[in-house]
Amino acid sequence: MTAPQFLIEVSTPEHAREFREFPVRLYRADSTYIRPLDKDIDQVFDTKKNKYFRAGELTRWLLQDGQGQTIGRVAAFINTRTARTFEQPTGGMGFFECIDDQAAANTLLDACRAWLAERGMEAMDGPINFGDRDQWWGLLIDNFGAPLYGQNYNPPYYRRLLETYGFERYFNQFTYFRKVIDPLSPEYQEKAQRMFQNPKYTFEHLRLKQLEKYAEDFRVVYNQAWVKHDGVKEMRPEQSRSIMKKLRPVIDEKGCWFAYYEGEPVGFFIALPELNELFRHVNGNLNWLGKLKFAYHRWRGSVRTLTGIAFGIAPAHQRRGVEAAMVLAVSKVVQDRSKVQYEDFVMNWIGDFNPRMMAVAEQIGGKIWRTHATFRYLFDREKEFKRAPIIK
Repeated sequence: MTAPQFLIEVSTPEHAREFREFPVRLYRADSTYIRPLDKDIDQVFDTKKNKYFRAGELTRWLLQDGQGQTIGRVAAFINTRTARTFEQPTGGMGFFECIDDQAAANTLLDACRAWLAERGMEAMDGPINFGDRDQWWGLLIDNFGAPLYGQNYNPPYYRRLLETYGFERYFNQFTYFRKVIDPLSPEYQEKAQRMFQNPKYTFEHLRLKQLEKYAEDFRVVYNQAWVKHDGVKEMRPEQSRSIMKKLRPVIDEKGCWFAYYEGEPVGFFIALPELNELFRHVNGNLNWLGKLKFAYHRWRGSVRTLTGIAFGIAPAHQRRGVEAAMVLAVSKVVQDRSKVQYEDFVMNWIGDFNPRMMAVAEQIGGKIWRTHATFRYLFDREKEFKRAPIIK
């Protein structure tokens, strides 16, 4: 006989708190788990703080057993700006956490499918975020070590739960890694040096005293490099200023570099100290004590990893060596061990649909270190499944 299960739609502050706390109990015996900041999770579901509610909707559930104990959670959502850009209208499933029980997983996933189908969706991707792709995106499928900041973490059995339900892999997400001390290849260094010797190009690292200037330079390059790609909209000045303001407390000036051609911004490379090496000490809470612990561990040099979070080159300057020059500039700084403490360098995930960026990561000595995957489930089980199209 199947044990009773009760699906509860999150509708009260108590439900929301349980939604946040359930994974903490689920991973209690897992020493590699790093609890996300409570505020990071809460703001995803806050209609006033999450911009995706302007053109989307979301619901979420808890699953409890007959004793009233939570055994799973999940969220379903639609971003109306992107849902119908696919071959079939596609919604999202995310924040999936579940005990190792296929019946429990099926109940959660059935709820997502029914809710999305009622709203005209024909497929669901997951586990993904009701937000940008830089956080909570994809299922961890190898290297189950400590997660990077904003990276999904899960046990290996989650893949079995999703694939047994019928999900198929839509695309792989590769996190690249290299040791800071490893030299760049001679060919790459030569390419970078040619850029340094070209008087029309200049390179400089970010300076916090001029943060507004770099926010605008970031915006200019972003709009040239990414707008019209994959539905990306043009970034407004207030958005770039907001991004830089949020990053300010953790920016290492010499980890963020900009390229200019005749004085105009044409490239950026943004790398930050790996925040989870600090947040592992605060137990999800940046209250006064959490902030004190954060400051203390940063002061004592607890961070050993530099994480590349953003990289962009204006189209007219791609494949000329601009990226090589910026990476070499960063390398010269971080390889000077008398000044900085970084040992490892990781790059924010690159999808296997983007071979050009994968090639750049490999050219600077990066090797695939960890794989997440975005899965897709087609509601029409007779329809042909197709992988994400390759960017040419």
